[in-house]
Amino acid sequence: MGIEYFFKASLAVQIHIIVAIISLIFGVFIFTRRKGDTSHKRMGKVFLVFMLATAISAIFIRQINDGSFSWIHIFVPVTFIGAWEAVHHIRKGNVRHHKRAVTGMFFGALLIPGILSMLPGRLMHVIVFGLG
Repeated sequence: MGIEYFFKASLAVQIHIIVAIISLIFGVFIFTRRKGDTSHKRMGKVFLVFMLATAISAIFIRQINDGSFSWIHIFVPVTFIGAWEAVHHIRKGNVRHHKRAVTGMFFGALLIPGILSMLPGRLMHVIVFGLG
């Protein structure tokens, strides 16, 4: 592993990695547990906060495109929209659409960018596989 590259990264990158990993842990936990009980609701709120923190921290990461936003920043509005939809639909009592919004956010705004971050040449590839 190339964990030293994590510590050499900017604070925004370090925060982003940490909150994304926490989001992943909470997301997996939520998907594997019973739905609708108090635990699910609490974990869902924590998941949402960490997903929003992941998206916000991503705004400050701009190394790929010389200080500008890059293609991977498309996942920031995907997260914001998914979070809004998840809250909106559950408040309206529409569990089906809530589930769709959360599932879409988990896969479309967390897993897919997470997998893309593992591509050769990306920092996470270096951190996880130690190939610098």
